Amino acid sequence: MANIVFIATSLDGFIADKQGKLDWLQSVPNPDNVDTGFFALMERVDGLVMGRNTLDVVLSFDCDWPYSKPVFVLSNTMTEVPRGYEDKIFLINGELKNVIRELNAKGYKDLYIDGGVTIQNFLKEDLIDEMVITRFPILLGGGAPLFGDLQQPLNFKVTKSEVVLDTLVQTSYVREK
Repeated sequence: MANIVFIATSLDGFIADKQGKLDWLQSVPNPDNVDTGFFALMERVDGLVMGRNTLDVVLSFDCDWPYSKPVFVLSNTMTEVPRGYEDKIFLINGELKNVIRELNAKGYKDLYIDGGVTIQNFLKEDLIDEMVITRFPILLGGGAPLFGDLQQPLNFKVTKSEVVLDTLVQTSYVREK
C-alpha cells in the first residue's frame, strides 16, 4: 500500500502561479507528447484522492476526463458530484487516516494523492509514502506552494533522478521511517 504524489513544480516550489494558473506547465515543448511517467502511475494506482479545488481545476481543462481510475474528492461542502461524473467521482470526508483506512479496506491500496492543500495535509499526517516531483526550469516568484508547515521533519530517500524532455528534472523519493 502506498500514497503517492506525482506533481510538477517551478524551481521555487510552486504548483500554480500567483493567479492560480498552470500556463507555465506549457513552457517546455513536448511536440511528441512524451509521457513523463503519468501513464505508468495510472497503471499502478487503484484510485486518486484530491481536494475540491483540484477537481475544479481538472474540470476546467478543455479535454476529456483524464482519469481511468475512481477519483475520491475530499470535501466538507460538496453534496453531489457534477452531472455526468457520477461513476467517476466519489465524495469523501473525515480524518485523513480514517479515509485512507476505509479506502484501503475497499481494495484501493495504491492511491495517487493530488492537489497542493491535500498533499500538504497528507504530509502533516505523515501519510505520503512516495513522491515524484518534476521541476520546471522557471521561477514563478509566488503562487501556490507544494509544501507547507510540518510539525516535524520528514525524511525521504532519492530513488531516481533523471532529466526528461531535455529540460525537466524528475526526482522520485520514498519515505524513510
